[in-house]
Amino acid sequence: MNSNPRQLTLLDTVRSRGSVTVEQLAEMLGVTLQTVRRDIQRLADEGLLTRFHGGVRIASSTIENIAYRQRETLHAEGKARIARAVAARVPNDCSLILNIGTTTEAIAKALLQHTGLRVITNNLNVATILSDNPACEVIVAGGPVRLRDRAIVGEATVEFIRQFKVDIALIGVSSIESDGTLRDFDLREVKVAQTIIAQGREVWLAADASKFNRPAMIELARLSQIDRLFTDAEPPAPFPELLEAAQVQCEIA
Repeated sequence: MNSNPRQLTLLDTVRSRGSVTVEQLAEMLGVTLQTVRRDIQRLADEGLLTRFHGGVRIASSTIENIAYRQRETLHAEGKARIARAVAARVPNDCSLILNIGTTTEAIAKALLQHTGLRVITNNLNVATILSDNPACEVIVAGGPVRLRDRAIVGEATVEFIRQFKVDIALIGVSSIESDGTLRDFDLREVKVAQTIIAQGREVWLAADASKFNRPAMIELARLSQIDRLFTDAEPPAPFPELLEAAQVQCEIA
């Protein structure tokens, strides 16, 4: 497509942030709301953006996640900020479960200076990272390994995790939709995450801003099941109201 420089800048902005409101784009680009809406319409017609009420996000599938290698670098700075914020709240000498995902892997790196941790995980990447911390005991869940991202998922994994009750169940998700549902793409992965939530005395969610208003197919949980949310930007409407109604403590890194 032949986009003008403003439209390319708009597209790059949405790609870097995941989702942006029309008002934010108008302010960033120094143009009117009408101009932004025309640009969004053209980019949406080309299949490059998807509109939602009041904003826009990168077009994505509801049935398949972004490839793991791409997710490793996507929003890396925001994930690193989230990881540092989470690590600052995790006390020494506590127990955690960390699930799969590039955000929880960033959190594992931020926990390398902690002492007295006992971490259960179904993520071989998390286990590898934390095994470099001699003051941390790592317990790896059983089950088949998903080769593309070294995740361990399936019924054996669910049964293994049910043996534990931990201080903090710390999960990442692919999607937080505007009705307050947390969603993901793989049913086996979702079943494990639901079990992790059930085994935590507190449940913490780590999700960068691109996860808001992103569609995914399978319901994992509701915001009301979460105690704390760590993200890297102010959540767009209607999420502040949803978080308040669900009594979720939101920390913006």
